[in-house]
Formats: sequence, C-alpha cells, structure tokens
Amino acid sequence: MRLQTKLILFICSLLLIVILLLSLLYQNMFSDTLKEQMGQRALNVAESIAVSRTVVEGFKDKEPSRTIQPYVEKIRKKTGAQFITVGNKKGIRYSHPLSDRIGKKMVGGDNEKALSGKEQISEAIGSMGPSIRGKAPIFDERGEVIGVVSVGFLLTGIEEVSHPYKVKIFMMGMFCLILGIMGSVFIARRVKKAIHGLEPAQIGQLYQEKETILEAIKEGIIAINREGQITLANTAAMSLLDVKSPTEICGRHVLEVLPESKLLEVINSGAPQFDQEFVINSKIVVTNRIPIYDNHRKVIGAVSSFRNKSELYRLTQELSQVRSYADSLRAQTHEYSNKLYLISGLIQLKSYDEALELIVRESDNHQNMIRFMMKNIPDPVIAGLLIGKYNRANELKLEFHIDRDSRFIDIPEHLSREHIITVLGNVIDNAMESALESEHDEKRVTVYLSDAGHQFLIEIADTGPEILEEAEQRMFERGFSTKKDSGRGYGLDLVRKSLELLGGTLGYQMMQSGEKVFTISIPKERSK
Repeated sequence: MRLQTKLILFICSLLLIVILLLSLLYQNMFSDTLKEQMGQRALNVAESIAVSRTVVEGFKDKEPSRTIQPYVEKIRKKTGAQFITVGNKKGIRYSHPLSDRIGKKMVGGDNEKALSGKEQISEAIGSMGPSIRGKAPIFDERGEVIGVVSVGFLLTGIEEVSHPYKVKIFMMGMFCLILGIMGSVFIARRVKKAIHGLEPAQIGQLYQEKETILEAIKEGIIAINREGQITLANTAAMSLLDVKSPTEICGRHVLEVLPESKLLEVINSGAPQFDQEFVINSKIVVTNRIPIYDNHRKVIGAVSSFRNKSELYRLTQELSQVRSYADSLRAQTHEYSNKLYLISGLIQLKSYDEALELIVRESDNHQNMIRFMMKNIPDPVIAGLLIGKYNRANELKLEFHIDRDSRFIDIPEHLSREHIITVLGNVIDNAMESALESEHDEKRVTVYLSDAGHQFLIEIADTGPEILEEAEQRMFERGFSTKKDSGRGYGLDLVRKSLELLGGTLGYQMMQSGEKVFTISIPKERSK
C-alpha cells in the first residue's frame, strides 16, 4: 500500500474515532446536564408544593385527596411534570395524575430521606416508568414531617427533549469528518510532494545508503542549517574534532565548535569554496565548502568536507628528514673519503706524525661536537638535524657554527618536534643557500638556540645578500621563490604554518656587520 493511501486511511480513521468519542462524550454530558436540570426543576416544584398552605391544611381533612389532588394537578399541568405525587408518612398517595392510583402506596422506595426531613433528587422506577424525581418533606405547624411531595419527569420525556440536540451533534460530526477527509487528502499529497514521491522503504534505503557512504568516506563532513547549527557530522569529522558522539556537536552553532569556520560566509554569499586550508585542533586540513539549495534555489544550509593534510604533511617531513640524513651521510662519506686519502698519502710518505695529528684533530672535533650536543641539545631529533646540516655545510665548503652558548633542553611534550624540525631545517637550508650566493670570501651560517625564560629562541644568521623589499614582503607566500628552479617556494610557507600551530613568530633583520638574522620565538606554554 502506498504512503499516500496509508496517510489518508490513517488520518480518516483517527478522525472518525475522535469524532465518535467526542460525540458520545458530548451526548452523555448533555444528557447528564439535562437530567440534573430536570431533577433540580422537579425539586424546586416539590419544595414549593411542600410549603403550600393548601397542601398542609389538606392533610387535616378526612379525605385529603379532595383538596390536594385538584391543586397539585393544576400545578403539574403548568410546570410540565409527568407526575406530582403527594403522600403521607406511610407512603399512601393523596394525589396522582392517574386518579385510580390515589390511595395506593407510592412506588420507587426512595422516600426515606424525604421522610427524615431532607430534600433529595433521585432516579427510580415508579408506577409510570423510569423517572427523575425531586422529593421534599411536608412539615406541619410543629415542624414534624407529615408527608412527602414527589415531582417527576419521565426519562422517555427527557430523551424526546434531547433527541433534536443529538441529531445536531451527529450532523456536526459528519461535517467535521468530511472536512477531515478533505484535509487528509491535501496533507497526503503535500507529504508526497515534500518527499519527492518516495515511499518509506525507499527513504529508509536511501538513509542507510547515505549513512554507509558517509562512514566509508575518509574525509570529514559537517553540514549546517540556515541558522548555522550543525545538523550532521560523520565519523571522520568527529575524529578530527576529538568528539565521541554526534550528539556532542549536533545542534550546536558551528562557530562554537569551529570558531574560524567560513561556512556562514558560504550561506550568505551562496558561492562555494574549494581547496581551502584550515586548522582543526592543530591539524592542517584542506576543506571544500558548498551551499545547500532547496527546490526554489534558496540557500538553506551548507556542507563542508575536509581531509587531514597533517598525515601527508608528516610523510613529507619524514621523507625530507630521510633525504637530509642521506645527504648528510653522503657529505660525511665524501669528506671522510678525502681525509682517508690524505691519511693514506701521509702514511705512504712516512709522515707518521702528521697523519697521527690529523687523526687526533678530526677525532677531537667529532667528539667535541657529540659531547656538546649531548649536553646542551639532548633531543636526538634536533641534534641529529644540526649534525646533518653541519656535515652538509662541510661538503658545500661553508662555515657552519653552532654557538657554544646554545642550550635547548626540556622541550614540553605539547610542542611538536615535527614542527620545530620543519621550522629549523627550512630556515637553515635557506640560510645556507643564501650564504653560497655571497660575493665575499667568507661564507658562514651561525645557529644559536636558547631555552631561557618563557620562550624558546632560535637565531640563524648568514653572510648572504640582503633580501630585497619585494621578496621580503612575499617570502612567506606559498609558491614564491627568488630561485628560478621549479618546485620551489614552499619552505617558508611550511615554516609559517608550523609556527602558527606552535604559536611562535619569525622575525628578520639586517645587521650592520652585513649578516642577516632570522629570529624564531616559540612559547613554552600553551596559549589559552
């Protein structure tokens, strides 16, 4: 059965049940109210007759019915009551609409309360059938109960009065049911249009397919509505945001979760954004942002997909370090090969003292460098990088000095070594390339590291040419390089991004000595 047919049947059935229940309830309420009003009316008539002097005096006659019957019948006809019965304490009738029943005992068995001196409204079956009765006691001059007045309206008469109202209730119910059927058809058609004519099974299948696709995609996906509230987040997105359940972020404003998100710009402008770099929890991601449109081409939200660039970035850095180590080993091999040839020549010339002096000097230099690194720069990754750069500089015939006052100890765990290596390695590489371009005979790179105070300080100086003003303004721009080689211009861009994640800064100045100095500052504590 189609969804539209189910909706129509369901709504119509529900309306029919509700209308029937309300009609029955209203009819019962109307009947109860009518009975209550009739009972009160009967009681009022009974009370007025009970205090009537004609009735009280009639009880003193030898034949009370001759006085009471005409008087009561006159009142009965005026009030419309089906019967008015006056009886003595024993329940013997002194009046009745049917004169042949005068002198007989009252029927119904509901006189006890009235004979005890209290008024009452009751429902009982009398000689004329089921009726609503109002009963009032009759008192004599001494205040003693001498009889009872019973005024009644037959239930059949009440049904005749309520029948026209019940017909009106039925007609009103049928009218509401017809309106409900028309409304259900309209609602069913609107629902069908809103869900593009799909059936529940098809919708469920599409939902399961969407969930499976979202979980299969390695990219993080976040969707927001027009108000900026997050409506969807897949597992990859939750992993990047360090949340365990979608309920932790769904319903929250996107700026509460991602303060620097530009999804609201996409909603306001309606223009998509592609391949934008973004930082989420110290992780570099590449994101695409696309607006969501309704059938009227109105923007109702936006969706953002982002992939973690940090893994690729980490792999690139590892490859870069491997290449650096390989270059260092190659330079060291080349350097030591030359020295071995020199030692071999000295031995062949029988210059044993000179050969021994060369071996001792080279051994001392190497041991001094190792001891200095182990004491002042104990981090193996940073020390390994500096030794590699030192060997590379020797191969390039550059002077590479590590200031003996340098000290770089107790690096906090939250500071990524990878980012520090990226910053240090790229800036040193640029300094070495710049020193090689120097027109002076002195080609030198000096590195100074300090962990004093609340920040780590790194100074890298070189004797290369001054940076032109145009290049200084664009040197951190991705892809910009003063070299003509292809594939360059990415080192300082990586430095800039790594410093952003570390919360550090990079400064540049030209010294009077002709050296240019890059100063790197990295805070030891996390920024709050």
